[in-house]
Amino acid sequence: MACSWRKVAIGELAEIFDGPHATPAKTSKGPVFLGISNLAQGRLDLAKTEYLSEDDYQRWTRRVEPKAGDLVFSYETRLGEAAIIPPGLRCCLGRRMGLLRVRSGEVDKRFLLYAYLGPQFQEVLRSRTIHGSTVDRIPLADMPGFLIRIPDTVDEQRAIAGVLGALDDKIEQNIRTARALDRLARAIFHAWFVDFEPVKAKAAGAIAFPSMPQPVFDALPTRFVDSVIGPVPEEWAVQEIGDVVTLKGGGTPSTQNPEYWDRGEHCWATPKDMSRLAHPVLLDTERRITVAGVNSISSGILPVGTVLMSSRAPVGYLAIAGVPTAINQGFIALVCDGPLPSTYVLNWAFGSMDVIKAHASGTTFPEISKKSFRPLPVVQPTGDVIAAYQQTADPLFASLTAAVREGEQLATVRDYLLPQLLSGSVRVRP
Repeated sequence: MACSWRKVAIGELAEIFDGPHATPAKTSKGPVFLGISNLAQGRLDLAKTEYLSEDDYQRWTRRVEPKAGDLVFSYETRLGEAAIIPPGLRCCLGRRMGLLRVRSGEVDKRFLLYAYLGPQFQEVLRSRTIHGSTVDRIPLADMPGFLIRIPDTVDEQRAIAGVLGALDDKIEQNIRTARALDRLARAIFHAWFVDFEPVKAKAAGAIAFPSMPQPVFDALPTRFVDSVIGPVPEEWAVQEIGDVVTLKGGGTPSTQNPEYWDRGEHCWATPKDMSRLAHPVLLDTERRITVAGVNSISSGILPVGTVLMSSRAPVGYLAIAGVPTAINQGFIALVCDGPLPSTYVLNWAFGSMDVIKAHASGTTFPEISKKSFRPLPVVQPTGDVIAAYQQTADPLFASLTAAVREGEQLATVRDYLLPQLLSGSVRVRP
């Protein structure tokens, strides 16, 4: 028997609350202060989190204290974004954020999120948006009357939410896995090549070091020598980054020439593509260019494994190219064709970002040129140590890339199923 659907005013299903209209002082720890930037494709992204004091939390949640299962959304800028508060998160709504709290047994909480994100309700939001001179906004006073389409039975809603939720849960798990792998690779790099912990441990009498192969540890020096960046292990060199990688810049083929763009098959990256990355691997780009477009850029197609760094607007987005790609003029590309592998160069760049940004200049926005970037110092360990790091870090990065790639594929499936399930054209049995 086919499930029947109906349109109901969202205010009949949930209470609607407005967030505060100012911003409290931030602290280093405490309850989470949510911002619109934490909303990411139907989930809360807490990778970059701000906090507020307990006293401010009590004041700022007098109107509404978010609870597990509440749906938070943006009503100014990034309209249409929403997510559910997970269990155990103590948080305060930020500016331009609202909250839906289910108050009837007519709707499943997770289904309400997917119905909110679905194309029918997104069209309702677009049609009711007030366009201002600076920002667009959803009129919260009118929102209780916005119509949303739901199945008659909660069991049917739960079945739909179960399918989409299973995909989102796996996507979230992949995100957590990728972040853990990234943190581990950075931690190993910092321990070996910034704090020089294996060398210090050997000098102090240790006979082994975790994660370092025994023959490599046995060959480590026990003394430090002076260098331009301070003491470094004996026999390790300090080089200019431009001497150990090949630096390249990109360009933008004429956008007026369709020969460069129509039916383009090659990835062409801009800093905007990098800004969307949750992990330091680039697997696709918003635009693609043709062979003729590639040939019009001096750097051409950069190979997989190239470290990409945005050199302006802003300086410092970083990723390894997971696919062959061309780049625009907003990059310095580091082709790792010398003694240092991509994972080493990537984590060197992450750790050196303050120095990199200090060498940027510009009147309109900071930019670092290849000329300024080239002489920046990088530690070059002996070949056996580099190989040992690569044997450890490369599998971590390969697993990270696999998790990100699978997550993107699952997101494609979810995005395909979402409108199908919410239109009733595809049905799941309760």
